[in-house]
Amino acid sequence: MTNLKSQISNLKWLLLSLALCLVTTSFSFAQTPTPSPQSTTPDFQAVIARQASLVTEFDVNGLKVLVKRREGSQTVAAQLYIRGGSENITAANAGIESLMLNVASEASAAYPRDRMRKELARMGTVIGESVNYDYSALAMTTTRTNFEKAWDIFADVAMNPSFIKEDFDRVKSRLVSSLNDDNDTPDSYLQRLQEKVAYAGHPYLNRPEGTAESITRLSVEDVKAYHKKTMQTSRLLLVIVGDLDAALLKPRIAASFGKLPRGEYKATALPPLAFNASTLEVTSRELPTNYVQGLFTAPSITSPDIYPMYIASSLLRDRVFEEVRVKRNLSYAPDAFLKTQSANIGGIYVTAVDANQAVRVMLNEITRLQREPIGRDDITSVIAQFLTTYYIGQETNAAQAASMAQYELIGGGWRNSLQFLEKLGAVAPADVQRVSQKYMRNIRFVVLGNPAKIDKNVFVGQAGN
Repeated sequence: MTNLKSQISNLKWLLLSLALCLVTTSFSFAQTPTPSPQSTTPDFQAVIARQASLVTEFDVNGLKVLVKRREGSQTVAAQLYIRGGSENITAANAGIESLMLNVASEASAAYPRDRMRKELARMGTVIGESVNYDYSALAMTTTRTNFEKAWDIFADVAMNPSFIKEDFDRVKSRLVSSLNDDNDTPDSYLQRLQEKVAYAGHPYLNRPEGTAESITRLSVEDVKAYHKKTMQTSRLLLVIVGDLDAALLKPRIAASFGKLPRGEYKATALPPLAFNASTLEVTSRELPTNYVQGLFTAPSITSPDIYPMYIASSLLRDRVFEEVRVKRNLSYAPDAFLKTQSANIGGIYVTAVDANQAVRVMLNEITRLQREPIGRDDITSVIAQFLTTYYIGQETNAAQAASMAQYELIGGGWRNSLQFLEKLGAVAPADVQRVSQKYMRNIRFVVLGNPAKIDKNVFVGQAGN
């Protein structure tokens, strides 16, 4: 359930991803049987070298461009990223980047709404957008045959959106309606409550999707001004994956995005999240079950600790599923998860009538990870599962573009995206125990349900929490 729940705030990206056959870059996996470990160790260095050789990087008037060639591929993915995420916005204009990209996708100067829709449908091309705490994107997937025409539309949408008042009002109304619905669904409401607790005093408190109130305040003139400020090459990253020659792409990019002003944007490092004590916030709502989520801080994807943390989180997920659902039948879908944000978090999630017992069991499993050494076989099994999931997630051009972009923007450079499996394989059992002790503590819990049924001592009184 948490796999679905943790993607609610990025629902539009998920919908676009499904259309593009894109797998979200997340390492919170569904409960599936763990495949048997491979009998031979993959030659990671050969794979890394081969994949790196396919990537060409260059600069166009301050715009960093990554082009990965996949010979024989019949599709092309192009993704334009805006750096900054939550740091670009305030509480007053939260959601403006999301609104801007949504309205821009409706029509451009050279391609009015009806014409654009007909052209995209004729070519089997998809253009969509996404936002998250660290960056946002305008994305296109098309066939190789139609790339030239699709590129013209994509570039015009990015650089010359029409921002017609009718389109603006329609999109704004849709976004406000969707945001108003957040409090109607327990899982969505739980996330909103959790964000206020986890991100207090942090730039992430300004949600990239905004709120119904902040979006309502925005005007079409606000969006136009924001677009003008944002479309500077120093703020952007362009990633293209497909069977295309980078040398031939460069002049095409220069003729479009190369005309944008450079600007003077400088990326700044986000402060890490710091939870100094366990906390519990209970919001009363009449529900048949209590909804519970607890967050702990986690290493960023640039930290060496992220690799043993992947293993620890995966083991915790499997163990809480076994103990809470299989053995005790306390919940249908208990979960443990690890996100991939710049200021990163992990956590546990459960819905249960007896929330106290379910959470007690989950905290006991955290304590086990912290105190009881794991075996090498445990790590080998988890790596085998990651190996399968990783390669499935890299099958599409859109997925590979998104992975390179994530590491280029917040992961220390796109080349680090190629080293994931090798570094995962180097994790030792002692590393897993160490990161469990270091990060899985001072958990901030949020509960949506019946306050009378919640024992605070269970949530914040356990040693090591």
